[in-house]
Amino acid sequence: MLALLDDPQVWASLVTLTVLEIVLGIDNIVFISILVGRLDEDQARRARKIGLSLALVFRILMLVALAWLIGLSEPFITVLGEPISWRDVILLAGGLFLLVKATREIHQDIENEPEPLTRSRSGAFAAIIAQIIVIDLVFSVDSIVTAVGMAEHVEVMVAAVILAMMVMYVASGPIAAFIKRNPTTKMLALAFLLLIGVALIADGLGFHIPRGYIYFSMAFAAMVEAFNVMARRGRVSEPAD
Repeated sequence: MLALLDDPQVWASLVTLTVLEIVLGIDNIVFISILVGRLDEDQARRARKIGLSLALVFRILMLVALAWLIGLSEPFITVLGEPISWRDVILLAGGLFLLVKATREIHQDIENEPEPLTRSRSGAFAAIIAQIIVIDLVFSVDSIVTAVGMAEHVEVMVAAVILAMMVMYVASGPIAAFIKRNPTTKMLALAFLLLIGVALIADGLGFHIPRGYIYFSMAFAAMVEAFNVMARRGRVSEPAD
């Protein structure tokens, strides 16, 4: 273990993998931020803490069970001549879940439907945590499969995941607050989830969409939205004639 600290290549892989995990974790932060937007501040803080803690636990467990995780990529059935693995099934299910969830949220916002009153606050909180667990599992599989191909030492992978989660936890609060304050930003975030859902389904069907294209599109759209937010604030601050 101490020998790893003297190896520059280990430090380089740690930094690279940490940055990669943070980038891959953006999907998770956006999803959690939208889910907790309907909770009060105290419950939203607890939900973010629980959601990111679960994501950390899932990732570390999968790293410990690398042999099992690699086995998920092995085909277990063939459909119409196409081999299907458990990883494909997980990605397909997660992609469909994101599509359904984002579409329902968009519909609810556009139609301005009131929230159902039949569910208690504790029930709503439990439902949100359950949804976070589902998507944490999907993103954990995708994230760790990528990490396995970039680092040779499990210790480096675990350290990178922990560092990335610390950064994500610090950033999740401001991101959630910003999305809640700006309705158009929330719609953009929901569109991101639709895009990510389509990418997961494509991966599950064997059509890999390079993540660089997706993240560039998200970054460009976020930059345009940032200009829109600044323009709106400028118009509001202008004195009336």
